[in-house]
Amino acid sequence: MPELPSTVVSPETDSVVVVEGASDRAALLRLAERRGRNLAAEGVAVVPIGGAHALPRFLASLGAGAHRLKLVGLCDAGEADDFRRALGPSAACYVCDPDLEHELIRALGAARVEQIADTQGELHSFRTLQKQPAQRARTLEQQLRVFLGNRKIRYAPLLVDALDLASVPRPLEELLAAVGARPA
Repeated sequence: MPELPSTVVSPETDSVVVVEGASDRAALLRLAERRGRNLAAEGVAVVPIGGAHALPRFLASLGAGAHRLKLVGLCDAGEADDFRRALGPSAACYVCDPDLEHELIRALGAARVEQIADTQGELHSFRTLQKQPAQRARTLEQQLRVFLGNRKIRYAPLLVDALDLASVPRPLEELLAAVGARPA
């Protein structure tokens, strides 16, 4: 269950970036740090809601103060219609195709992601996963997405740290350009 809005949306908050989960939040905050930005200081709250199904309830919990906030969404392609419908036509929604993990794998390349798994001492676990019958017909990128599945909160900042800042996935780059940067 995500934090209550009153604990994540303060009077200083101008924008709320709604993300599906903690790994999305971790990746976005790490990328902002790498760009020399502090989103909280810029009036941006990045809120993981625990899945797209929770978005209407989260928005309703913002109450009367929601009208003063710039709402922005980051979601997987499969959740885009639900996000856009819940956020409304005035809110921007940035879509990862098909999901954030795939966007990061594509930006880094599978070999680099394997190197990161190796530095984490998990390359053997990945090789074991690759040998499973259900995985053999999948591409290397698909296998990596499965591998990252229950590790994505830990790996999200590691993958972002490995990114060439000239090759940041478009949804993340566009979202960061659209929020914050309050004058000092």
